[in-house]
Amino acid sequence: MSAPHPTKQASLKELTLRGIVIGGIITLLFTAANVYLGLKVGLTFATSIPAAVISMAVLRFWGDHTVQENNIIQTIASAAGTLSAVIFVLPGLVIVGWWNGFPYWETMFVCAVGGSLGVMYSIPLRRALVTGSDLPYPEGVAGAEILKVGDAQDAGEDNQRGLLAITWGALASAVMALLGYMKVTASEVGTAFKIGSTGTMISTSLSLALIGVGHLVGMTVGIAMLIGMVTSYGVLLPLYANGQLDGAEDLTSALSTVFKSDVRFIGAGVMAVAAIWTLIKIMGPIVRGMSESLRASRGAKESGAQIERTEQDIPGKWVIVSIFVAMIPISGLLWWFIRGTQIEHNTAVLIAISVLFILLAGLLVAAVCGYMAGLIGSSNSPVSGVGLLVVVVTAVVILAVHGRGSSMEENTALIAYTLFTSAIVFCIATIANDNLQDLKTGQLVGATPWKQQVALVIGVVFGALIIPPVLQLMQNSFGFQGAPGAGPDALAAPQASLISSLAKGVLGGGIDWKLLGIGAVIGIVVIIIDEVLRPATKGKLALPPLAVGMGIYLPASLTVLIPIGGLIGFLYNRWASKQADAERAKRFGTLAATGLIVGESLFGVVYAGIAGATGSESPLALPFIGDGFTPFANVLGIAFFAGATWLLYGFARKITRDSDRESATK
Repeated sequence: MSAPHPTKQASLKELTLRGIVIGGIITLLFTAANVYLGLKVGLTFATSIPAAVISMAVLRFWGDHTVQENNIIQTIASAAGTLSAVIFVLPGLVIVGWWNGFPYWETMFVCAVGGSLGVMYSIPLRRALVTGSDLPYPEGVAGAEILKVGDAQDAGEDNQRGLLAITWGALASAVMALLGYMKVTASEVGTAFKIGSTGTMISTSLSLALIGVGHLVGMTVGIAMLIGMVTSYGVLLPLYANGQLDGAEDLTSALSTVFKSDVRFIGAGVMAVAAIWTLIKIMGPIVRGMSESLRASRGAKESGAQIERTEQDIPGKWVIVSIFVAMIPISGLLWWFIRGTQIEHNTAVLIAISVLFILLAGLLVAAVCGYMAGLIGSSNSPVSGVGLLVVVVTAVVILAVHGRGSSMEENTALIAYTLFTSAIVFCIATIANDNLQDLKTGQLVGATPWKQQVALVIGVVFGALIIPPVLQLMQNSFGFQGAPGAGPDALAAPQASLISSLAKGVLGGGIDWKLLGIGAVIGIVVIIIDEVLRPATKGKLALPPLAVGMGIYLPASLTVLIPIGGLIGFLYNRWASKQADAERAKRFGTLAATGLIVGESLFGVVYAGIAGATGSESPLALPFIGDGFTPFANVLGIAFFAGATWLLYGFARKITRDSDRESATK
């Protein structure tokens, strides 16, 4: 492997002080917005693409900026923004009545240590899942396209046209989101219907960003998710809703309850089996990646040669040392949490088993979440599903070691300890879900991996510093539904409520294991089909088990558009392959799809800020639009959605033809 010229390598601006400062400022804003939005409605927005756009605009004021420096800024901001997903677990400690607020140092160290572990676990995964994998990484590719076009927007007509494709896509998706929040157009359309004594429902969001995601992930993942969705809504939901709909005032609400209480857990079982199988299959590449990294570092040291800049990870030995050293503050955190409680008598055993569990589970969730992000992107990856599985397994392990509590107080302490331990593992999961996406962006823009990995840790620390006071502010201002003394305006914190209920169910004996078991059986069947299909078709057809599991687990509103986007992307690419410059034509399509993700992501940031400032659930809703306008909003929403998609891809075809004519005249 040849080494780059040392002078050129040394002069490349990448991990700079100004980049860290800009990334830190964006981080504080995005993390605060994500915490509020996640607690209010159970959704968070992916921060890497908005951060890339903002950093690109800010760095324009310096003439010596580089695309790699831009990449570092978005890496810092995306790591912290993603870490805010810890709010899906930690508020559970308030909901079960264990905490009255969020102790700063405990909350901060959970986020910082857990998030940093997520970075360390994802480093050996880079070679296995990024450089040595054909996973699509839709948001990683989108981020790279934005950075490259923005960095070279003055370097020719093609880049100008590419920037226009992104801009028009972003405007379309941002306006679609704005109209939805104003209630002028529907954000989601669907219907529920009865079938004899049972029923089902179908719905789709009108999110142009999901069309972009579908285009980037392709048909294979889209079809697998569609099969999962058909299984979920065509078989499982009617089966479990049978006999439960009589007398229901709202059919959609009744079916949604069945989906959340039954079908979703079957999907989680499918994902669990698929996750284990995925880990088994990628364990070989992971081990090879780690050994290659160690061998390359050792060989370079012995020969005095320099490893190519774009292959320089944080050295493997430092990664391993960092992971084991991190167990010291984790042990301290667990001891601090247990001291003075009803489970204090079993401190040594609980800490020992928890540390071992975090070590092993950390690798599992990092690999699985990284793989899921590679399949469908960080924004749509069901990390909450991984969180459900983590809390269930954590509770089972703690139950096996400690047994059920002999009193209500001891049982509450066990539930709280389960949630606290799960929060650390969940931080690993959320960061790994995002980090590999960022490392894919870095690979595509020629970043130095070790610098990006350092930036990821910096981003985690920035996020960890701001999350506790924002959580405390939310607790003081609103409180959480289900918590002792919660008022009428309390935040829903839906994931935290569900996860704390799961912990209670396992430790109190109220969980339905049969649902997870059915999911496991379905997962095994899907794995067998996939393993037969791939060699029989020489890799042309596949049925990714995790994608099927996600199709079952996720609501239809998030699933339907991904295969549609995949089909649109397939048809566009088939047209592009017949053009004079097929690669350029496909790239314009990719940039248009990227714009769809950019616009909605940026508007998500703006909306979170408006919602936080006003304290309203629907701050942009026009007051004169009532329920009677819903049919018109549905029609307008579908019309705008379809029209914007048609026009945008028409624009991509137009600029392709313009570029081809320009090339032909030269």
